[in-house]
Amino acid sequence: MKKNLIIFGTRPEAIKMAPLVKEFQRHTENFETKVCITAQHREMLDQVLDFFEITPDFDLNLMKPNQNLYTLTADIITSLKPVLESFMPDYVYIHGDTTTTMAASIAAFYSGAKVCHVEAGLRTFNKRSPFPEEVNRNIASSISDYHFAPTSTSQQNLINENIKDSSILVTGNTVIDALKYSSNKVTSATYTDDEINKLKTIISDSKKTILVTGHRRENHGQGFINICNALKQIAIENPDVEIVYPVHLNPKVQKPVFELLSNVGNIKLISPLSYPSFVWLMSRSYLIITDSGGVQEEAPSLGKPVLVMRDTTERPEAVEAGTVLLVGTDSQKIIKETNKLLKDNEAYVKMSKLHNPYGDGLSCQRIVDFISKL
Repeated sequence: MKKNLIIFGTRPEAIKMAPLVKEFQRHTENFETKVCITAQHREMLDQVLDFFEITPDFDLNLMKPNQNLYTLTADIITSLKPVLESFMPDYVYIHGDTTTTMAASIAAFYSGAKVCHVEAGLRTFNKRSPFPEEVNRNIASSISDYHFAPTSTSQQNLINENIKDSSILVTGNTVIDALKYSSNKVTSATYTDDEINKLKTIISDSKKTILVTGHRRENHGQGFINICNALKQIAIENPDVEIVYPVHLNPKVQKPVFELLSNVGNIKLISPLSYPSFVWLMSRSYLIITDSGGVQEEAPSLGKPVLVMRDTTERPEAVEAGTVLLVGTDSQKIIKETNKLLKDNEAYVKMSKLHNPYGDGLSCQRIVDFISKL
């Protein structure tokens, strides 16, 4: 019986790790699997756990007002010590590039457990972009024993860093596993959700919906001002379009967004959405403008073109495949590329019909099979 501890702390991690938790829980004859959450994010994380019907075995509940990277990192490492010492897992699973991921990899290494990195090998090769994620994932890679890379590009990045090929498995991205489960659930006739019902009342069936998300630290300040100016111009030039923007709770995001966009009639500024509502809204949208990493992976599976408000991306496969386009925070470029997709049907259809390079929804099965054979 192999003992697994799956650790995550943010909503994106929870979404991408939830199907792995479910898959391991289907194999109780071979694995004892427990879940530990740091709650680096709290409310948004809890929504995902409820949707996937996952009850954590350990809840560190570390989120604090105005928390910073220094104290969060220290709190995660020290709080994980008693968890690791009491459960004594053989394998610890971390995901991606959050502070939870980086700190948990260090704590798991100290405990003597084998560290398994899900969504390994993503790189921008710029340690300041995205910050601090690029350094977080490099640290996790240097510590991890097994690397579950979503694509062959990620695999090659790891090999280039002298990581043994035998320790790397190309799996696809677990977010596609989660999306398949979630989209089937939220669009089923039996599923009811008050938040989705509310969205249905505020979104017009007669207008094309542009979904916007933005939160990246490197875009705070002038970057968000540029983004808001672009969205305002797009809304003015396209009265037959509505922009729906679930606004991140960070004050550095909320201040420019509400100051610049709250009086534009066809821009709907709404509260952050639960994961199921966001999946529903993605499936309902015409196109998506975002600085999120996960959306770059999810939207192509739903046939939605994505404009990425970042200058770099650790997901070059999507750029190469043509399912996403980098526009940075250049107002004119955001306006130009959005208008092109709104007005040029051939360009829109071409981008929406491209193959998603991030997987087939069987990533978690591949991970479980790999660990079973160790």
